[in-house]
Amino acid sequence: MPSRLAVVLVNWNGWRDTIECLESLLPTLPDDARVLVCDNASSDDSLRHLADWAKQRAGGPVAFARYDRAQAERGGQAQDPQVVLIDTGGNLGFAGGNNVGIRYALASGFDYIWLLNNDTIVDEHTASALIERMQADPRIGMCGSTMYYYDTPKIVQCLAGSSFDFDAAVGTPVGYGKPYDPATPIEAVESRLDHIAGASMMVSRAFVEQVGLMEEAYFLYFEEIDWAVRAKGRFTLAWAPRSFVWHKEGGSIGSSHRSRPSDRSLRHILVNRLRFTHKLAPQHERTVRRHMTWETLVYLKRRDWHAAQIYAFALTGWRFLLPPGL
Repeated sequence: MPSRLAVVLVNWNGWRDTIECLESLLPTLPDDARVLVCDNASSDDSLRHLADWAKQRAGGPVAFARYDRAQAERGGQAQDPQVVLIDTGGNLGFAGGNNVGIRYALASGFDYIWLLNNDTIVDEHTASALIERMQADPRIGMCGSTMYYYDTPKIVQCLAGSSFDFDAAVGTPVGYGKPYDPATPIEAVESRLDHIAGASMMVSRAFVEQVGLMEEAYFLYFEEIDWAVRAKGRFTLAWAPRSFVWHKEGGSIGSSHRSRPSDRSLRHILVNRLRFTHKLAPQHERTVRRHMTWETLVYLKRRDWHAAQIYAFALTGWRFLLPPGL
């Protein structure tokens, strides 16, 4: 049975990556699919650059529409072209930017919503493999891809997503750092999944309608595990092996360090480890703080004073950042 697909890309000062992503993505999509580029108040004139690319594209112009946030969230028009550029009106973070696109997709009657990082490129079968896997079992609410590193294109970043250690509030990507083995059983991967990686995550309409939108309080990081935990018992997580994605890790937020995140990324990661635990796994709060205290000592031993200070702030001041209701 045909299913309508909406793809959501969040752009923040990354129009060059977004264009590369669109160039790989658009030829792979059915005609009735729609790509929603949600720009989070970029300071590099991204929307103008994206519009110029669409008008002057070397392979032929790409028709596009433009909406502000209020217009988009009311839903598009039936005659909207395949690409829709949306000005979200502010830097809403990963979840907030995606939620604008998700609201458009729901209001416009799409069946599947694919959240795809703008710093990725995709294979010709990526979208169809995700849809095929989800259609195979109506219990599947979220499905992930076989994700490689962009700069080491045969090395796996993750197979669909990660397992999650709630005692430490850290995830371990399934298949990380290895070449992809096509003989890997789907069941072996899916049994290890606690959440799907946000860089390529397809969700069903039923999933969003029942579980709700992404949690915007995190701003960056931990949205995926929050979504998965909230859905537990109602929907399952899946892997589409033939859905290949190459990811410029950290490119969408300006951080590409694998051994040590940027200071900005580290702040979000640490505060949200505690935010997530406080909200959805409070029984693990003591062990999470113990792990973070140990990690602080490790950074002190390395004389990474900036990291140690960021840890100290997270451990002592994160509660002041809690929005009402958390």
